[in-house]
Amino acid sequence: MQRQRALLALIIVLVIAAITVIATIPVPLGLDLRGGSQLTIQVKPSEEIKEITERELEAVKKVVEGRINGLGVSEPVIQTVGTDKILVQLPGVNDPQQAERVLGGTAQLEFRTQKPNTETQIFALQVSRKELKAKQEELRKSNDKEAIAKNKEELQNNNRAITELFESTNPPLTGKYLKDAYGEPTQGTNWNVAIRFDPKGGELFADLTKKLAGTGRTIGIFLDKELISSPTVGVEFASTGITGGSAVITGRLEAEEANNLGVQLRGGALPVPVEIAERRTVGATLGKDSIQSSIYAGIGGLILVLIFMVVYYRLPGLIADVSLVIYSLLSWATFCLLGVTLTLPGIAGFILSIGMAVDANVLIFERTREELRAGKSLYRSVESGFYRAFSSILDSNVTTWIACAALFWLGSGLVKGFALTLALGVGVSMFTAITCSRTLMFLAVSIPSWRKTELYCPKLPASNKAKVAQ
Repeated sequence: MQRQRALLALIIVLVIAAITVIATIPVPLGLDLRGGSQLTIQVKPSEEIKEITERELEAVKKVVEGRINGLGVSEPVIQTVGTDKILVQLPGVNDPQQAERVLGGTAQLEFRTQKPNTETQIFALQVSRKELKAKQEELRKSNDKEAIAKNKEELQNNNRAITELFESTNPPLTGKYLKDAYGEPTQGTNWNVAIRFDPKGGELFADLTKKLAGTGRTIGIFLDKELISSPTVGVEFASTGITGGSAVITGRLEAEEANNLGVQLRGGALPVPVEIAERRTVGATLGKDSIQSSIYAGIGGLILVLIFMVVYYRLPGLIADVSLVIYSLLSWATFCLLGVTLTLPGIAGFILSIGMAVDANVLIFERTREELRAGKSLYRSVESGFYRAFSSILDSNVTTWIACAALFWLGSGLVKGFALTLALGVGVSMFTAITCSRTLMFLAVSIPSWRKTELYCPKLPASNKAKVAQ
């Protein structure tokens, strides 16, 4: 009994916490509910790159992500489609032409030299930029449009100030001379970024590094006019510069940081043209209607399920209804905490998981009735009902998770939203069915006035009724 009270206290705490989360953290809405723009970017081969491979497509995707971050869009969806397309969904952006102008050009990669006596200024600006970027991620989750716009403006001013502290080389060293860039491991856990230029780029890079070697000034690597790295050149290269067309950007980089920098450099170096293959706008009115219809469907379905459970299963059905309400609160709070972008298929997945949550209770209660009809006491019947139904519940949930995993990894866009919400819902439903329903059922059988036969199994044979009260 002490254990049941502890579990009941835990459930109450979880419910209060879930209500608090739901009241304070809104669930971000996807494109189909919130309205916005959807663009399909076609990546085309060129004379230098005859075929678009996964490596090139990933590099272009990285550049697109950086440009969208500059737009200040919250919860964008950016994913590759097929072998030569990138799908971009921008919730809340009602001007697709603005996004098209930003996304439609080839990335510009430039290598610049730091101006003399600017070390202190650059350090302060880089610290400020790091803080602004960290704040940017927090603001996107809060969906505060005014604060996001202000943060975007501050970042733009910061980037302009940093850019002014570097000067272009003459002739300019740009991404068109870069052949490759990739992360490579060094001793320990540190990583470097190796870069390779073509012959002309190698000459320009040697001149640039000769000019900066031993001065303490850095090479500013700019992608779309934003500083992405600023390595220094050792004094040992003062006489000749870094020759051979190859170099290594060193530093205390982690594997992910080094690989990301390599992707950014390759994306800026790609001489591949891109164009907007398709543009689509989803109106806010459609999104509002979809939300309203989905809410009505969800509430209607939930009420019908609640009524059925009470009518057919009596007191256990009422307990299942309480668990179902707890399940709904915990699931929605999970969506809020994880920042799940809610789409129309996502709502469908949530509603479907409600039905699956009831399914677990149905298995438990039917098992309990079988035990009562077999002549066992009420307490033993409830205990055996949960024990015998557990394997069936686990098997059904595992198979559903396998299907969700397949949909999430192999599907795209809205299909992933359906798979994610369904998988989370199934996980929470297993907790509520096994923990919440079990705790409430044992609490009920411990109360003498709630141990009546008709509350658990109507039409129970008279020979078994006396055993129920034991």
